[in-house]
Amino acid sequence: MEQTIRERTEALERRTLSPRACLSVNSKGRAVDIPPCPMRTCFQRDVDRVVHCKSFRRLKHKTQVFLQPEGDHYRTRMTHTLEVSRIARTMARGLGLNEDLTEAAALAHDLGHTPFGHAGERALSRMVEGGFRHYEQSLRVVDRLENGGEGLNLCHEVRSGILCHTKGPPADTLEGQLVRFADKIAYINHDIDDATRGGIIGPLDIPVRISQALGFTSGERIETLTMDIIRTSAGEDSIRQSPAVERSMAELREFMFQSVYFNPVAKGEEGKAEDMICQLYEYYCEHTDKLPPEYQDILVREGMERAVLDYIAGMTDTYAVEQFSGLFIPRGWVVK
Repeated sequence: MEQTIRERTEALERRTLSPRACLSVNSKGRAVDIPPCPMRTCFQRDVDRVVHCKSFRRLKHKTQVFLQPEGDHYRTRMTHTLEVSRIARTMARGLGLNEDLTEAAALAHDLGHTPFGHAGERALSRMVEGGFRHYEQSLRVVDRLENGGEGLNLCHEVRSGILCHTKGPPADTLEGQLVRFADKIAYINHDIDDATRGGIIGPLDIPVRISQALGFTSGERIETLTMDIIRTSAGEDSIRQSPAVERSMAELREFMFQSVYFNPVAKGEEGKAEDMICQLYEYYCEHTDKLPPEYQDILVREGMERAVLDYIAGMTDTYAVEQFSGLFIPRGWVVK
């Protein structure tokens, strides 16, 4: 019998990928079994499921770092996600790992992020017992909220990469572990670019010793960081950086926190965003009948807090502002 396209791809994986790679045929599978696709491996299928879901489309209207900047070239949560995906795939290729698994986890890693970036995350953490963590919400999006409440039914390995992309224990696979590093490499470099474009920092503000170690441009830094991981992790059972590059990257992150992430010019409006999210949360807790129909089922099955949290976390920046304005900002009286 002639092989399907999927079977040819699976055979190619067996011949060409590293012994440490996660082969598609070795996936631990999905919560709900489905028939195999004749064209795509299970991980290719997950890439498509993520790209075609509503939560992925909403990322284009969610803050990355700067709240609603004036200009077309600042990053959004969508462009951040695409940059993470490309960096992760480059490292996966360099290490002989499964690029499709890496891409699926990278594209889904921020699906649960709130409106207004980490300001929204901080606000929701204040409102709910136990706090709010976007990586846990990202997993909830693909497990429960998407596809009319049925979830995307992603493979175990993709789900592990999503959940473990920020903190906690490493992902189950090397591909999933790559996403955590790709996320850091992407955001620290594109945040430098955006902060420079916005006049928050200047090209020469980064300490020279860091630039000498990592590079003086975004491209140089990304190449240094990705090549270091490929060299250091080759043949190893975990993804890691060399000690020297790890120290330099930590210094660069500290510089960014002091100069950009805590900068009152760049982050001066975040207090307003946090207050807005908190007021929306309190309003919908008191008026659960105003929740959209798809959240009424969550309300019944999982409670008020869960339903309101899911609704607000899924909002885009613009939708949150619209809802807040409609609920709390008086409108002018129109005489007919």
